[in-house]
Amino acid sequence: MKPLNRLKAILLIGLSLASGALWAGSNAAGEAQFSPDEISRFAKQVEKYAAAQGARAFIIGRVGRPPEQLPNGVEFTHTAVAIYSTITLPDGSLAKGYAIHNLYQTAQKKDVSELVTDYPVDFFWSAHQMRAGIIIPSADLQQRLVAAYAEGVQYQVHVPRYSVLANPFNGDYQNCTEHTLDVINAAIYQTTNYEQLKANTKAHFSAQHMEINGVKLLLGTMVMEDVKTADHPAGIETATMGSIGNYLAANNLLDHAVILEQDGQLSSMRYNNKELLAKN
Repeated sequence: MKPLNRLKAILLIGLSLASGALWAGSNAAGEAQFSPDEISRFAKQVEKYAAAQGARAFIIGRVGRPPEQLPNGVEFTHTAVAIYSTITLPDGSLAKGYAIHNLYQTAQKKDVSELVTDYPVDFFWSAHQMRAGIIIPSADLQQRLVAAYAEGVQYQVHVPRYSVLANPFNGDYQNCTEHTLDVINAAIYQTTNYEQLKANTKAHFSAQHMEINGVKLLLGTMVMEDVKTADHPAGIETATMGSIGNYLAANNLLDHAVILEQDGQLSSMRYNNKELLAKN
């Protein structure tokens, strides 16, 4: 083994032994943790729940790694937006359902992202829990999100430079949750001017502080190309699904936010140990 490769292997072992996991990236494909039937049934549960609420657009989250490895305060590792759409089936026929608009890391380079549209079965294929985060915005914001995706706003606010710990207050890097937040803000403020979007984010959005072991974080930046910290002037803060729900609730833009379990149980989503409630 070459010296450089040996050093990298040692660092990777050290990273894997550090307490807890650093984070989970946003990958389009992965090994299924459940049977295809279980995944399909759960995906249908999510769709039926959203449809029963009359949701034309909602924010959806999945658990992309073992729950015990998630950082404190983080319940979902991948966040996207689901839009009620006309879908072309493999046989060419048309059906109504939810298309999920994702930012995923590319297979070739983990520090580069691309925008991919898939569907609930694809979305939950590699999930480590049949558990979904569902944030249903206000009716007005749903309409704005539908229009935004129809107009291709998601491409206009896409930053391909990927970091799992992207700072949502600048455009140096972007991850799936920050991209979701950027599209939401583009829909709210009716602009794709990125400087203006980031100014609005700084003024109104509260990011989630990440408590990450310093040694683990250093090792991560050394051996993982999708871990960057240069965009954080002091401390690590990033967008999470909970912080997006909190943002919508604080600005009268939330209908409700729930967690749907495989057995059909529902619970209210929480942020910083507080239940996310719609404003009356």
